[in-house]
Amino acid sequence: MYTRFASAAFAASLAALSFTGAASAETDVPFALDWKFEGPSAPYFLAIDAGLFADAGLSVEISEGKGSLDAIPKVATGAFPVGFADINSLMRFLDQNPDAPVKAVMMIYDKPPFAIVGRKSLGVETPKDLEGKVLGAPPPDGAWAQFPIFAAENDLDVDAITVEPVGFPTREPMLAEGKVASVTGFSFSSTLNLKRLGVPQDDISVILMADNGVALYGNAIIVNTDYAAENPEIVTGFLGAIAAGWKGAIADPGAAVDALLKRNPAADKELETERLQMSIDANVLTDYVKANGLGGIDADRMATAIEQTKSVYTFSAEPEMSLYFDDSYLPDAAARMLQ
Repeated sequence: MYTRFASAAFAASLAALSFTGAASAETDVPFALDWKFEGPSAPYFLAIDAGLFADAGLSVEISEGKGSLDAIPKVATGAFPVGFADINSLMRFLDQNPDAPVKAVMMIYDKPPFAIVGRKSLGVETPKDLEGKVLGAPPPDGAWAQFPIFAAENDLDVDAITVEPVGFPTREPMLAEGKVASVTGFSFSSTLNLKRLGVPQDDISVILMADNGVALYGNAIIVNTDYAAENPEIVTGFLGAIAAGWKGAIADPGAAVDALLKRNPAADKELETERLQMSIDANVLTDYVKANGLGGIDADRMATAIEQTKSVYTFSAEPEMSLYFDDSYLPDAAARMLQ
């Protein structure tokens, strides 16, 4: 199965992570992404092409999205049994829709890519530099949703920041043209989109919220909880294949991006490989994940994240981790180690 990939070591690592399935016939599991088919989604396509989902008895079709606020309702309504979305957006969604059957079950971005991406030539290099300038922010953007926490942690005068609502397609072009001085977004998306638009690397500043006082987690695999309760083995098999896909992508990012390019042939392989590597290095393969495997969360850190969210958002009901995250469907830690 794995001879199509470049190295014997890579093939062995995938083979070792195969999950023999819960069913003899493949079960269709539609998977809703939060965004377009770009480098960080390559591990999921690799899991398809390497037969990792098939080994779990699953046939997975992946659909792109338009942000977490698009992906979460798709799963909550049952249109998709599984999806990929920002857990902080999920917390607020569940507060506003307390009976919605949706919950995170596997953390992927242990360190979230929420960022302010600016241009040094326009005077943006530090959080305080945002004051007196124009910030472009798409209203459904996950990073923009966390901006109040970032602003509070960095004592920013938000009244001194002009916020320009922008669309996702126009966000980086407006920054490249100097119409805004910075934008909210995922670090790996906005940075490389600017690079593709011809902005010099040394003119791009990336202010990661996680490096500036924000303790939040990032995107996770989410499930429809009614579906999960009825199909626990399917969900666990799905999560095992996700972990195996990420392990394969870490071992050979180029092979993962090749799988992506089959679905998005217009993508630039070099750029998307760089984007994938950025997500691995900064967001996925953290010290916590190296020690504990992909997917779990630290209860104390999550408690801090909830407290930070409470500082800028008024919950209707008292928030607690069990409302938003359930680790009971995760494969054992050994199956989730990425190196």
